[in-house]
Amino acid sequence: MRHRSLLCLLAAATLAVGASGCTVERHWGGSTGAGGGKTKIGLITKTNTNPYFVELRNAASAAAKTQGADFVALAGQFDGDNDGQVRAIENLMQQGATTILITPNSSTGVLDAIDRARRSGILVIALDTATEPASAVDATFATDNVAAGREQGQYVKAALGGTPAKLIMVDGTAGSTVDTYRHNGFLEGIGLRDGDPAIAGREPANGDQSIAQQKMENLLQRDADINAVYTMNEPTARGAYAALQARGLAGHVVMGSIDGGCQGVQNVRDGLYQATVMQFPRKMAERGVAAAVEYARTGKKPSGFIDTGSVVITDRPMPGVPSQDTTWGLQNCWGTK
Repeated sequence: MRHRSLLCLLAAATLAVGASGCTVERHWGGSTGAGGGKTKIGLITKTNTNPYFVELRNAASAAAKTQGADFVALAGQFDGDNDGQVRAIENLMQQGATTILITPNSSTGVLDAIDRARRSGILVIALDTATEPASAVDATFATDNVAAGREQGQYVKAALGGTPAKLIMVDGTAGSTVDTYRHNGFLEGIGLRDGDPAIAGREPANGDQSIAQQKMENLLQRDADINAVYTMNEPTARGAYAALQARGLAGHVVMGSIDGGCQGVQNVRDGLYQATVMQFPRKMAERGVAAAVEYARTGKKPSGFIDTGSVVITDRPMPGVPSQDTTWGLQNCWGTK
């Protein structure tokens, strides 16, 4: 018994961590959890205020609780806060996370920190937003954002009914993967290219409603003769709508968006914009947590890009554009599909 106690004290002194009953818990890297240990999941979102990321966090927290895993949620201070996300990764490494789930602000801005985490034995999964290269993380659970943007573009084109588009684009955060993919997908769907004269203007709004309203007001001052609006997400769409309404243009343009939150679906029902493309953050979170638990128990890692799906939501369906109505949307908003 004395010999066992001495071994415990030696282990605790060597690893500089607390010991109880000769069980030592590491607080760096989380690799002790892989293949049979306790699951400790860290989630890092872009912000902790955007309703979409609040839903992602709540879904991940609930899934972790159901499966008996420890869970910690951190976030950047604002959309585009790469330094804040790097600090969050380092924080979770120090806390002994076995898996980090992250929605990276930039597809490249946190790659060095992710690499350090993976080399220390932590499973890293991207949720919602892919990294560049995709191999920078172990796996990605996300919407195919090119496809979602394409669906929005196809709907707006169909709703214009053959009238040539005169378009304003209210983008997200310049340089982010989600922004780029949705923007490019929309142009593909509507049949335009960057630089086309049909694009009357474009501005980034960082996914923020107030910034979107201001940017939309500026764009309309330059050219109000438009019939179509692209918005990167639903807060952006609400801001754009406020600017359009103030100028008496809200009923004269076709506007689409992407997210599929309950508020966004209600916006469609209320006529703020004609359609939104629903994505499924709850599914992303639940599948990410399930993969984290599997990794901690068996050491098995997921790999590659896993598309969690998207659906056009509208009460004005268009031929050739598969969709669901807002009744279905309100029953399934941000759900598991």
